Amino acid sequence: MPELRSRTRRNRASNNQNPSPNPNPNPIKHRVKRRTAEHKRKRKAIAVVVCKDSVIPQTTPFKEKPRVFREEEKESAVKKMDEYDSGGRSAERGPGAEDEGSTAPLPEKVSVGSSPVYRIERKLGKGGFGQVYVGRRIGPTSANERTGPGAVEVALKFEHRSSKGCNYGPPYEWQVYNALGGSHGVPRVHYKGQQGDYYVMVMDMLGPSLWDVWNSNSHTMSIEMVACIAIEAISILEKMHSRGYVHGDVKPENFLLGPSGTPDEKKLFLVDLGLGKLLN
Repeated sequence: MPELRSRTRRNRASNNQNPSPNPNPNPIKHRVKRRTAEHKRKRKAIAVVVCKDSVIPQTTPFKEKPRVFREEEKESAVKKMDEYDSGGRSAERGPGAEDEGSTAPLPEKVSVGSSPVYRIERKLGKGGFGQVYVGRRIGPTSANERTGPGAVEVALKFEHRSSKGCNYGPPYEWQVYNALGGSHGVPRVHYKGQQGDYYVMVMDMLGPSLWDVWNSNSHTMSIEMVACIAIEAISILEKMHSRGYVHGDVKPENFLLGPSGTPDEKKLFLVDLGLGKLLN
């Protein structure tokens, strides 16, 4: 005879009289993470910072924990600093000193386009796309002119005609400055041209780089200072991207403060546009 449904249910019930114990008899509870007093203090310290005219407010410095480097790491760091120096050891060399790979000495005086005549003085820095020196104007000058085409001191950027960026004429960086120069956070090029074996750009003198500021402050920066620098740097890059360009070499050495003693001395500028690219 076929087995009735009622008997089937009774058999199933008898088979399940000793079920396996529930490994978690208690219902699932949502765990709520409690914030400790220390966590609250940290969140309170990281506040929204409003930056007005300065990217370096006067605040209590935030000290970084000491880092321990192995000997080979120290050697690598020193080598990198020398390679991308923005005014350290290489800045002490005079205008007659030549870098490796350079085939011609720098001229003692410079005048390109309709620019005044400048005497080359100390070296400011070097990179993959040339080297930068201080140029002091020769002739009648006004001590009040700190920036602009008539400034007493300017930055002279030299790039040899045989360098990798000048295979087909003037450096590509000139085109980028033509498009972006004078916009938010990008310095203006006042004169440019070729003198002898070098392509030369005449620009405003700027202040120290963020790398220099970091080193001169014993590797300490306040939270407010870091926040203001980040906001200003992002703003500069946003403006550049809105005009179709990317920088291609964003690093502390390429962010410089404005000229000392001017209203722009605590504003941020982005330089070294040799790797800049125009996006399609």
